[in-house]
Amino acid sequence: MLIRSRRGFLRDAIRSVSAAGALGAMGKFGEMNALAAGGNYQALVCIYLGGGNDGHNTVIPISTAQQGYQLYKNGRGALALPQAGLLAINNGNDTYGLHPKLTEIRNLYTQGKAAVVANLGMLVKPIDRNLYNTNNSAIIPNALFSHSDQSSQWHAADPSGLASTGWGGRVNDLLAPSNQGATFPSMTTLAGSSLFVTGAQTFAASVPSGGASMLMAGNQARAVGQQQLLKFDNGLQLVQAANATMSRGASYAQALNSALQGVTLNTVFPTTGLGAQLQMVARIMKVRGALGLSRQVFFCSMGGFDTHGSQLAIQDQLLQELSQAIGAFYTATQELTIENSVTTFTASEFGRTLTGNSNGGTDHAWGSHHFAIGGGVLGGQFYGQFPSLALGSSVDANNRGTLIPTTSVDQYGATLAQWFGVAPGVGAGQVGSIFGNIGNFGTSNLGFLG
Repeated sequence: MLIRSRRGFLRDAIRSVSAAGALGAMGKFGEMNALAAGGNYQALVCIYLGGGNDGHNTVIPISTAQQGYQLYKNGRGALALPQAGLLAINNGNDTYGLHPKLTEIRNLYTQGKAAVVANLGMLVKPIDRNLYNTNNSAIIPNALFSHSDQSSQWHAADPSGLASTGWGGRVNDLLAPSNQGATFPSMTTLAGSSLFVTGAQTFAASVPSGGASMLMAGNQARAVGQQQLLKFDNGLQLVQAANATMSRGASYAQALNSALQGVTLNTVFPTTGLGAQLQMVARIMKVRGALGLSRQVFFCSMGGFDTHGSQLAIQDQLLQELSQAIGAFYTATQELTIENSVTTFTASEFGRTLTGNSNGGTDHAWGSHHFAIGGGVLGGQFYGQFPSLALGSSVDANNRGTLIPTTSVDQYGATLAQWFGVAPGVGAGQVGSIFGNIGNFGTSNLGFLG
């Protein structure tokens, strides 16, 4: 009965601690690597757009050398956004438009603090329409167009879908020496458990946007009793390992709560889900010194982008929330004087078809457009190749504007990883050890970070 009751206790306690943000990813029983310290502060902040954001109405061609607004309108039909309402931006001599609700991102773009990475997606190697239609599974990501599979592949940068670690976690594993002696994990998820921030040796703390609160905070006697139970040695190694993990979670929650006590920001964030997540990220960044952190990786997310119906109204709301939250967060990094040290980037499992469906929505597709934001971003321009929007073109997989990506997730992640401190190359300890297919592409650095 002792074993059964302790298991029940552990089950309930672990759930409570995880919900309170004190516990990192379960199953990581090893300690964080503690090697040599060094390096200046840098942070990567991933914003995941769950469901598959429609890139076609996020970045729209207006007047370019290859195409214009009319080609977009012909393919988009009733889902085409009026040209007059688009937020015009320049990319060299070409003119594009951002969705009307992306005001803050447009402002950052024109200031040179945001860049567009065009037609990005999961790839094994570069392919075109002809190669795609050979149905050669060796050159196509596994279970293409599946939410769960493509999400996992994006998080892991692994088109096989078999990875047990995320590329953010693997980056963090390599740079763990930068955070020697830290009292809090260098990876934080504000959106629950995430493969992206799962490493082989390092793990993420899960912190709700309201902040970490310990399981038995406010009751010292109960907290002491909990610690005594966690330290009790019953000879069962798995239970003892879980106890050790939970004890670490408690100490991390205590460290974060202590560091955040009385910490405020002057920047006003929107009262939205993503706004609250990014506000907590900024607060944790503010206390990075007290936590002993010089490198940090954050994961945030917002859902609702699976717009099979009523897309125009839904995307209006979602992209406004995204833009306003990103705008406030960049302002907060300026307040903390770390805007050049923080790079925020968007991700999503796939894009959507150019042509609409009968429900006023779009269906699962492949390539899409993404944003990189920060003081270190060489912004005000596009990276990668903006695709033709002619139906049936060499980058259209199925005559519906299902874009075959021309830039890979490996290249996107490798660019961010190299800015973060990972060495270029394909050997051990280099980007090639994190992104297994990077050697299939012409470059491992897209150039959007200085």
